[in-house]
Amino acid sequence: MFKCRMPETALPRYVLEKSVNNLRSFRSDESGALAYPTIAFFLAMLAVGGVGVDLMRLERDRTVLQYTLDRAVLAAADLDQTQEPAVVVQDYLNKAGLGEYYEAPEVETGLGYKKVKATIDATFDAHLLQFAGGSDLPVYASSTAEESIDGLEISLVLDVSGSMNSNSRLSNLKVAARDFIDTMVENTTDGRMSISIVPYATQVSVSDELFDEYTTSGTNNFANCINFETSDYSTTALSTTSERERTMHFSPWYTSNTRASGSPIDYEICDDRSSREILPLQKDATTLKSFITNLTAWGNTSIDIGMKWGVALLDPSARPAISSLASGASVPSEFSVRPVDYSDPDTLKIIVLMTDGQNTSQYYVEDDHRAGDSNVWYDFSANRYSTYNPDNGYYWRDGYSYWYSSPYGGNNAQQLSYPDLFAYTSLKYLYKYIYADWMGSYSARSEWYYGVYDYHGNSTKNTRTSNVCSAAKAQGIIVYTIGFEAPSNGVAVLQDCASSDSHYFDVDGLEIRDAFESIATSIRKLRLTQ
Repeated sequence: MFKCRMPETALPRYVLEKSVNNLRSFRSDESGALAYPTIAFFLAMLAVGGVGVDLMRLERDRTVLQYTLDRAVLAAADLDQTQEPAVVVQDYLNKAGLGEYYEAPEVETGLGYKKVKATIDATFDAHLLQFAGGSDLPVYASSTAEESIDGLEISLVLDVSGSMNSNSRLSNLKVAARDFIDTMVENTTDGRMSISIVPYATQVSVSDELFDEYTTSGTNNFANCINFETSDYSTTALSTTSERERTMHFSPWYTSNTRASGSPIDYEICDDRSSREILPLQKDATTLKSFITNLTAWGNTSIDIGMKWGVALLDPSARPAISSLASGASVPSEFSVRPVDYSDPDTLKIIVLMTDGQNTSQYYVEDDHRAGDSNVWYDFSANRYSTYNPDNGYYWRDGYSYWYSSPYGGNNAQQLSYPDLFAYTSLKYLYKYIYADWMGSYSARSEWYYGVYDYHGNSTKNTRTSNVCSAAKAQGIIVYTIGFEAPSNGVAVLQDCASSDSHYFDVDGLEIRDAFESIATSIRKLRLTQ
């Protein structure tokens, strides 16, 4: 039989079998199966980690950049900043090592207004992110600061008691207060700020126009003051319709009698000079400074009453009175809706309370001598007094040493009411020269001096001051206080009254200018708006 032979070029059979066996062995071997996936996973981790590291670096630098930019625009927007805003912003960035990101800021300025906006839109150099095929990242920061004085209602409550005549205090106060007014007016939009000035001593006097808007009882033909009750100090309000007791025109101090001249006695409790009356809600610097210039010092110290009126002129309860004054010429017409509500977000209410002393006695006539006819008669043609003694039914004539059945001058004599008697005759004159002749000095002084008036002392008035200050702060009124060479008792009252420790200033001499300047700077609303 013929057999077919394999060609000489074919692989031997044993070689083919060995190759097949090797393939089978390789197929079953798993020692290198994860090498490539592991390498791929490691590379992916490097890419993700690189992205994370670069993002953290970006956020770190962006935070520092934003913080620096915030500080830069705040400084640039300060109304007291003398350098150009662009220079200020660049200087802050340079000192923080971020000068490469600087871009010129946007600036808006106006009367009492400066707004600076700085924006940075740059590229952050990424490192590890590029390893993953990424690119550099954008970095963005923006900040806007604005300093402006928007709506302001200010009460300057100024001590004009007799001690202000010492050590040039009154003249130093006038300089400081006038500078304060200039600063505030120059940096405030016209019509957005009202300033009231409340001079206080033993009492606080009010102009006829303003006083007529309130409801009072009692007679005083010359001056306008109110004897507040303790409850009045627990609130900022002063209703125009609730009746309050009017202070009488009288003096417990000097021995004076002015009836013959037809002029009321001087150095009275409620001062009748226009220079001592409240100046309500004004905006004109000249008007305000002229009023300050004309202030005079005399009398005791009633911080509580000064503070009460200062607060009342910031309280919405005064709006009917102010609206009425604004319809005339006493108050600018744009203030007819002031004082605004406490909830008004665009208006700050400020009190600046200054004293060089402490609360002292506040005098008032007792109820049984406030109205009705006295037992004193007066002959105007002869300038002679007579006193009626109800116990014997006779009259004691001034300058005579015995009793008469009628007053000096007969039918020409006029019986004086208590308000009329006290307005022209001081209490010391009354007891010394009208009653002591027949009553004796001791009895006359007891009945016609100490028996006519009473007073509130230091402790009562300190409590009242604390109460009205607390009421003001509870309503959001910012209270600055200045102790101008004040004693420790007065300092304690002022520290308690101030909105915080930093709102109280203890000054001597010309330092009072620094206090008012610091307050003016503090009042400015410096705020970060973005």
